[in-house]
Amino acid sequence: MKKLRVILADDHTLVRAGLRSLMGQMKDVEVVAEAGNGDEVLALLPEHGPDLVLMDITMPGMNGLEATLRLKKDHPGIKVIILSMHASEEYVLQALRAGASGYLLKDAATLELALALKAVSRGETYLSPPISRQVVESYLQRVGQGGEPMSVLTERQREILQLVAEGHSTRDIARTLGLSVKTVETHRAQLMERLDIHDVAGLVRFAIRHGLVSADR
Repeated sequence: MKKLRVILADDHTLVRAGLRSLMGQMKDVEVVAEAGNGDEVLALLPEHGPDLVLMDITMPGMNGLEATLRLKKDHPGIKVIILSMHASEEYVLQALRAGASGYLLKDAATLELALALKAVSRGETYLSPPISRQVVESYLQRVGQGGEPMSVLTERQREILQLVAEGHSTRDIARTLGLSVKTVETHRAQLMERLDIHDVAGLVRFAIRHGLVSADR
C-alpha cells in the first residue's frame, strides 16, 4: 500500500518533532521533509513531491495561508491541512479560501490527526469538531458573494501587510523583499486604501483577525 507522503511545516522545532513522532507510528504515513516557514515549503515541493502538507498557520516570513495559496496555484493536487490554535471563524474561512482541505486545532487529540490525514487523503474536507457547522455555511455564503476582505489584496500587498504587522520598518521590508523604499510605500498606501484602514494599529488588528500574524508575536 502506497504511503501518504507528508511535509511538516511549523516554525517550532519541538512541535515538528512531536508531530513527526506521532506520524511515525502510522504505518500508512511517511514524513518526507520539514520546513520552518512557507518559503521553505515551496522550495521543498519539487524535490519531495508530497501528497499533503501539514501547515502551521502562523510562521515568520511567508505564513501558512500565503504558502497554501501559492502551493494550490502551482500544485493543485497537493492537499493542505492547516494547523492552528485558533478556532475562530475568520481563521477557518481564510484557510478554506486559500485552498486548504483541512483545519486542525493544535490542542486536538492524537487520534484526530490520523482521522484528518485519512479524510483529506480521500478527498474530503476535515475540520476539528469544535469548529461549528455555521463556519462552513458562512464560508459557502461568502464565497458566493465574493465578500472576503483579503481577496482585494495582491500577493505582494499581503506580504507587505504581514511584515508591517510583524513590526518591520519600511526600509526593512524593502530590503527583505528586494524592493525600493518608494515601491514599498506605494504598496502600503494602496493596501490601506483597499482595506479602508489608515493607521498601522488598524493594519495589525486586521492581520491578526485574518491569521497573517498571531496576537502573541
